[in-house]
Amino acid sequence: MTDNSPPGARSPAPLRLGTRRSKLAMAQSGLVAEAVREVTGRAVELVEITTYGDTSREHLAQIGGTGVFVAALREALLRGEVDFAVHSLKDLPTAQPEGLVLAAVPVREDPRDVLVARDGLTLGQLPSGARIGTGSPRRMAQLNAYARSHGLDIETVPIRGNVDTRIGFVRSGELDAVVLAAAGLSRLGLTGEVTDFLSVDTVLPAPGQGALAIECAAAGADLAAALAELDDPYTRAAVTAERALLAALEAGCSAPVGALADLLADGQVVNELRLRGVVGSTDGSSLVQMSTTGPVPTSHDDAAALGRELAAEMLAKGAAGLMGERAL
Repeated sequence: MTDNSPPGARSPAPLRLGTRRSKLAMAQSGLVAEAVREVTGRAVELVEITTYGDTSREHLAQIGGTGVFVAALREALLRGEVDFAVHSLKDLPTAQPEGLVLAAVPVREDPRDVLVARDGLTLGQLPSGARIGTGSPRRMAQLNAYARSHGLDIETVPIRGNVDTRIGFVRSGELDAVVLAAAGLSRLGLTGEVTDFLSVDTVLPAPGQGALAIECAAAGADLAAALAELDDPYTRAAVTAERALLAALEAGCSAPVGALADLLADGQVVNELRLRGVVGSTDGSSLVQMSTTGPVPTSHDDAAALGRELAAEMLAKGAAGLMGERAL
């Protein structure tokens, strides 16, 4: 789709990129816009769209999970008001709607969760009774399980708001710490706020965390082909396995499910994909955590099969009984 029009010809209309209005969404979309300009040779303009998830003050688990951030963008795509949209992949419901295509999943940022705590404290250094803010049942479940197994006394506190608001809870002294996604802080240039990068052995991230999704209308084959140049096959294989696990557990975006697929290399050769999953009660008293390893998937179906296989094993170990847990 590179513009090869002769000098003096009218420039094609800018591509319209639909994005949420939040500072983080705008930063993420700005990065994608620049990459799309490079592969298409066309100008890209950001079209800000307000979603129900942005305006509601209810907790995510009460309003249907993080899919509430996606619906308005998808409706704008289907109506032709924007040409493509950028989502945080972890916000996407696992079912792909008719008429839209996931054109690209670019290279993933750091998928880990991080701690932003007062006085530069790490998770292990937090004092007895420390109050840790998060809006995620997944994070609550794993933090509370970690505290139980290490003899720590913490309280997980449900919070909402953008990144600045959440960090503000720590600065004001209202909370001792908050847990956020490393990728979001990186894209906002706020990595310096991090006091502890949480090991995935302590807190598995949300399925798809750290990855972006670029979506467009299925009818726009030329645009989809151009956007596909931004796709990273390893990232797509990993998040496909993670999302298949989530779907097979019949869990929504706000369920207490963590998953991470990572590539295992033998020297310079990447030869295996390891998928880890966790489901827990939000108080941390019960946790089902398992992993499986297989050859690097060469197709969507292979990656999805790995996720479904691990989900079946987790369900057999009692994961189903934990899916309805909500702390919010």
